[in-house]
Amino acid sequence: MTTDPWGRVDDDGTVYVRTAEGERAVGSWQAGEPEEALAYFRRKYDALVTEVDLLEQRVRGTELPPAQAQLGITKLREAITDAHAVGDLDALLGRLDGLTELVGKRREEVKVARDLARAEARGVKERIVAEAEGIAEGATHWKSGGERLRQLVEDWKGAERIDRVTEAALWKRLSAARTTFAKRRKTYFAGLDEERESARSVKERIVVQAEALATSTDWSQTATAYRDMMRDWKSAGRASREVEDELWTRFKAAQDQFFQNRSAVFAERDAELRENETAKQQLLTEAEKILPITDARAARTALRQIHERWEAYGPVPRESRDRLEGALRKIDETVRKAEDSEWKRANPEARARAQGAVAQLKTSIAQLEAQLEKARAAGRDKDVKNAEESLAARRSWLVEAERTLAEFS
Repeated sequence: MTTDPWGRVDDDGTVYVRTAEGERAVGSWQAGEPEEALAYFRRKYDALVTEVDLLEQRVRGTELPPAQAQLGITKLREAITDAHAVGDLDALLGRLDGLTELVGKRREEVKVARDLARAEARGVKERIVAEAEGIAEGATHWKSGGERLRQLVEDWKGAERIDRVTEAALWKRLSAARTTFAKRRKTYFAGLDEERESARSVKERIVVQAEALATSTDWSQTATAYRDMMRDWKSAGRASREVEDELWTRFKAAQDQFFQNRSAVFAERDAELRENETAKQQLLTEAEKILPITDARAARTALRQIHERWEAYGPVPRESRDRLEGALRKIDETVRKAEDSEWKRANPEARARAQGAVAQLKTSIAQLEAQLEKARAAGRDKDVKNAEESLAARRSWLVEAERTLAEFS
């Protein structure tokens, strides 16, 4: 009998391998020496060692998926357990046990990573759905909203898949958001078409009115009408771009025609007003030469002639009207005062009344002076005070009466 640390060959040629569970026949050798038999079955063992080495390298050195790694371990374990080989099979199984433990840890790590990825993917998809629902309910920028929804769908497709139930529920919400957005957009544009049609109708009426008034010469009323039409135009909303541009071109042309006509007329009128202003300024200079007044009657005659020429020239620009009229009015007032003063001097009745007032006041003052002397002599203080007060009043009246009388000199 030939032996080996891990097996033997019996006298009848049966080859055994030693394991922890005892000996196990792995084959029969009849063709040669027993040493050749052990060498043959050792080579089978070496082949198993090589497979274990390769598997360890793949498991430890690569990103071999746990399921695939475990499948390899299971197959190799079955091969080693029933192997027709001589060697330390228990050691090989022990190495596979170590790999199994490593794969188990790797599987747990993968599971944790997968759960984390799914949780992150769920968060991503929930955010996608929330944003889509926000766009569906509140967006009014339809182009950018639609583009964003399409991008959200692409982001959804690029995200990790999550559990089927949650995935289906979130996708249903995303689809509903897209449908809601599409309905709102359709409703908006349908309403917009109605508004544009209404705006077109209103603006066509405005254009017809504007074109009818383009040649009007009722400047004030027509200008007001154009302002009202512009207000109505703005409040009517917008028609489609092509219609809006065409109608606005017609409206603007009519409006420009009217205001250009008015500007031409006003320019001619302004030139006439400027000529009137120049003429009246010259008349005002002529009127100022009347001052100072030495002969009221001659001044009035000259000023009357200036007034007649003044009225003949017609209106002047508004900004200079008050200045010119006011200056002429002051000269007229000066002449009127001179006339009043001249009349007073030439009025015999007024002169006589003034002379009588002066004489009466002088007589009254003389009487009061005599009463004052008597009261002082008699020591009547109260009568003295009354006489002094009366004298002071009449003397002030006399000053005014003499001034009035002097105006008749």
